[in-house]
Amino acid sequence: MSTVTTPDGAIAPIELQKADVRSWKAPIALAIFAALYALLIVAAPRSGDTTFRLSTGSDAVQLGDIVVPVTLTVWVVFVLLLVLTALAAWFVRARGTTPLWVIAAYIVILVYGFLAWAASGAAIPVTGLLAGAVALAIPLIYGALTGVIGERVGVVNIAIEGQLLAGAFTAAVVATVTGLPILGLLAAMVAGMLVAFVLAAFSIKYLVEQVIVGVVLNVLVTGLTSFLFSQVLQPNAATLNTPPRFDRIAIPLLSDIPVLGPVLFRQTIIVYLMYLAVALVWFGMFRTRWGLRLRAVGEHPQAADTVGIRVNPTRFWNVLLAGALAGLGGTVFTIGNGIAFNKEMTAGAGFIALAAVIFGQWDPIKATLAALLFGFASSLQNTLSVIGSPVPSEFMLMLPYVVTIFVVAGVVGRSRGPAAAGLPYVKG
Repeated sequence: MSTVTTPDGAIAPIELQKADVRSWKAPIALAIFAALYALLIVAAPRSGDTTFRLSTGSDAVQLGDIVVPVTLTVWVVFVLLLVLTALAAWFVRARGTTPLWVIAAYIVILVYGFLAWAASGAAIPVTGLLAGAVALAIPLIYGALTGVIGERVGVVNIAIEGQLLAGAFTAAVVATVTGLPILGLLAAMVAGMLVAFVLAAFSIKYLVEQVIVGVVLNVLVTGLTSFLFSQVLQPNAATLNTPPRFDRIAIPLLSDIPVLGPVLFRQTIIVYLMYLAVALVWFGMFRTRWGLRLRAVGEHPQAADTVGIRVNPTRFWNVLLAGALAGLGGTVFTIGNGIAFNKEMTAGAGFIALAAVIFGQWDPIKATLAALLFGFASSLQNTLSVIGSPVPSEFMLMLPYVVTIFVVAGVVGRSRGPAAAGLPYVKG
């Protein structure tokens, strides 16, 4: 309620009209995918039972298999999808947005129904599926943290792909030469920072369009690593490109928890560092002076400058920090699994990490969950291929990217990034 002065000097109240900020993207997307799911189970009905195997032979605590009837399960799932779609529409009408828990529940139930249909007559190794999802999500999570820090501080980092690739290349070479994976990890962080340094120098110091700089850096790193691979690594693979891998470390007690133990607590140091990085970035961003300054620079650099925050140095050093995280993420492709470096082996992971940043609404925790979703899609592709699913192999190959489009274009809803992201700051 506000007031206005009338011509005779009286003060009269007026009611301000609120702008309609409802976003119907999420309910519409959920309805479309519910319809596609119904089309799938009607056009290609399957019968029999699907087995969900919860334990492996090495687990300290053995859980029994869960066997579900396919026909009943897929139709119950369809009804639940309709209920959640209606609930999403109600929330948008009443509150203007769809809660994250509705979308999360929809995705879990949809995946469950799809697995029950696709694996009819076979057994789904749940632990292996989830472990694969975590493994494939690790570089995405590091890349997403890189993107969150960069955009929160006002720099759009399209060069995440190049930073991951530089980290993978450097880690392989240094770890092979020294025989020490830890040195490869440190060298990869330096490589990621070097790529970030070029991005920061051109976009912050010389005010070059940030997106263009990022694209050029991706092309540069891809071309450079491909050239060095062909001309240097391949002829000398034994001495330059046979990296050792980090050993897996099982955390006592925690690694014996059914399902979650093998998935989360029998991992390499790279994964444990990821857990720490997610927690530290979230805590630092929302609970410390560093995070307050970082977010202030990304939202309103003029106001931050007014209160004494050095905008461009703050941006510069945080972009370098983010680059170190991306370089660390690149080690997963080589020393994380003991795999030799190959051309363009990151395969677009940096761009999917950018999608996770948007889906996660520039929040470290939400972006991590989004990256895990994309990793699960890739793991699902591999698992269904192994068990002989009737889903065409071409569809399975594009599944991770279909999921990316689905969550970014459909279920994100109305989302606003940092106000000053991508905008150079010139003092005065």
